[in-house]
Amino acid sequence: MDDINDIVYSIINDYEQKRTIDRMDIFNKPDKNIIIDMVDKLIRIVYPGYYREKNYKVINVQNNISVIIEDVLYNLKKQIEIVLNNTESDRGSKEETEVIAEKISTEFLKTIPKVREYVETDVQAAFEGDPAAKSREEIIFCYPGLYAITVQRLAHELYLLHVPLIPRIMTEVAHSQTGIDIHPGATIGKYFFIDHGTGIVVGETTVIGEHVKVYQGVTLGALSTRGGQNLRDKKRHPTIEDYVTIYSGASILGGETVIGNNVVIGGNAFITTSVTAGTKVSVKNPELQLMKDDNSIQKMDLEQDEPWFYVI
Repeated sequence: MDDINDIVYSIINDYEQKRTIDRMDIFNKPDKNIIIDMVDKLIRIVYPGYYREKNYKVINVQNNISVIIEDVLYNLKKQIEIVLNNTESDRGSKEETEVIAEKISTEFLKTIPKVREYVETDVQAAFEGDPAAKSREEIIFCYPGLYAITVQRLAHELYLLHVPLIPRIMTEVAHSQTGIDIHPGATIGKYFFIDHGTGIVVGETTVIGEHVKVYQGVTLGALSTRGGQNLRDKKRHPTIEDYVTIYSGASILGGETVIGNNVVIGGNAFITTSVTAGTKVSVKNPELQLMKDDNSIQKMDLEQDEPWFYVI
């Protein structure tokens, strides 16, 4: 028992160092569980027939949506007040912050029809781009890429309204569930399709055009982050123009890197310079090394007539 008390006292004493990790004013921090619940409710608003609660009848859809929106509005307003009070250096009075938070929350909810317009094109792109998809319903229910895109599109609207922290928490909810990490700051056009998706990373200043398809393990990242906070608000991530396909494992890096219209990027390509429109980029055909039972080694070139890409 003495050992337990000693451990407790040593940890309590450690809390007194006034570091970032020592802060205990939990009521002045955003509540991640509330934000997770808001994401769930927003998904139900975007897809009303797929994620609605079973106890609500279709004829009561107006009342159902009204209740959900009021709930989101109330909780979002409270969470925005908290983050504004914690991050605004020139914050006003409590009453002024409440007014700002309510205005931002209302403006955000007004963007939902726009988000749904974009999401419908994402569903269409997935259906047209994946022969394994038997229906659009299958895509909405089963495709992690669509979920990650939907959450990012919602979070992006809050990001554009200059809400701190909450948009990032929202996309990290999707990241934890899907393995797809899309920063809320990324700008993404219509008809965006993520196939499989696990391991995809899309950085904050990435710009993605329309009709872009991305496979698992792709990184749209910064060429270097050694500059740290000095790089904040600078274009660090690539621009992907329209009708681009990026196969699995490819990395495209750098704020000045532009991938032109109708480019195809092969699997495992590593790109740090711009690629002109209509180009097909592929890695050199790989060499296999086969070791036999007698420890002899046979090398085999994978010769192909077509550029080597990688698709599942």
